[in-house]
Amino acid sequence: MIRVSPFREIEHTADWALEVWAPTLEALFVDAARGMFHLVGAGPGGPLGGPRRLDLTAGDHEALLVAWLQELLYLSEAEGLVFDGFRINLLTDTRLQGEARGRPAARAGRPIKAVTYHNLSIRRVDEDYRVAIVFDV
Repeated sequence: MIRVSPFREIEHTADWALEVWAPTLEALFVDAARGMFHLVGAGPGGPLGGPRRLDLTAGDHEALLVAWLQELLYLSEAEGLVFDGFRINLLTDTRLQGEARGRPAARAGRPIKAVTYHNLSIRRVDEDYRVAIVFDV
């Protein structure tokens, strides 16, 4: 099966939600970041900057996913960047080391306040890992 996109926006009553699927956990984390910035809708402009290195620890994969996305949101807002390049260098049960590359934002996007734990569960479905992520807006 050829995948057109590794994520899709799903209906949610008050916030935004995103379903993401990928063949590996590392790809799931990367595609979740891509999907989140797609939802934000900010337009990148200018040259691609150097990598921002992230070294995160948390209690499990779900907490690592929230920490990863929340840190990317923070860096995006603090530095006025739109991230569009991601790499996971290490992913264990409790640690993530990764990189994100971004560009200055050419136009503002819709703000996300936080990544939530609402019904967050990474699960294996057939050949893929899947997760639904709810964002507080």
